[in-house]
Amino acid sequence: MSAVALDRVSKYYGDYPALRAVTLDLGQGECLALLGRNGAGKTTLLKILAGLSRPQEGEVRILGRDARHRATRAAVGMLGHGIGLYEELSALENLLLFGRLYGVQDVSQRAREWLALTSLDRVEHSLVREFSRGMRQRLAVARAFLHEPALLLLDEPFTSLDDRSIQVLQQALRNARSRGATVIMITHQIREAMEMATRVALLGRGKLLYHGPSPKEMQEDPGWLYRIHGEA
Repeated sequence: MSAVALDRVSKYYGDYPALRAVTLDLGQGECLALLGRNGAGKTTLLKILAGLSRPQEGEVRILGRDARHRATRAAVGMLGHGIGLYEELSALENLLLFGRLYGVQDVSQRAREWLALTSLDRVEHSLVREFSRGMRQRLAVARAFLHEPALLLLDEPFTSLDDRSIQVLQQALRNARSRGATVIMITHQIREAMEMATRVALLGRGKLLYHGPSPKEMQEDPGWLYRIHGEA
């Protein structure tokens, strides 16, 4: 069974086609780097996969079910631009709240483990509104991984992270994939993504220009795929 299957998915904002007949298939345990210029349709696609938006055309299946099915959404961990944290709660309270919503067992222990992993254990009782952008990003990473989701959807996950935090995130992604989780990440930090990605998809003006194995050429030249598809 495919972890993610899109069949000719299209999405319009008025007359503007944000996605145009996108077909994509991703197996369990794979890591897809979703690339493209600003406005290519990447975030729109991620929202559809997360069940936060409906396509006008086509079909989306996540783990064999509709993307908006309750059981599907419970199996997804998402890190988006909006961070998605409660600013008037502490770091620990945020993780406890999300953990209970997802039915995480031993939620207090799990929350504190992730706070330690993301170097937030010393400020676990501090309010999120007092956090820097980097601290919020680390807490959002902890929230996305807390319930061991089967599908991780990450929009610019390396943003505002220092080198150590990037290494922690990369290891968390490796651990997730080792237990069979599938990862889709949007990123402009291609070198970091290529260390993890098994597959690459390139979107341009809503169209899927490339979907296949991670090109070796991109390890040395991050802009290679863009140029050969006229997106440079």
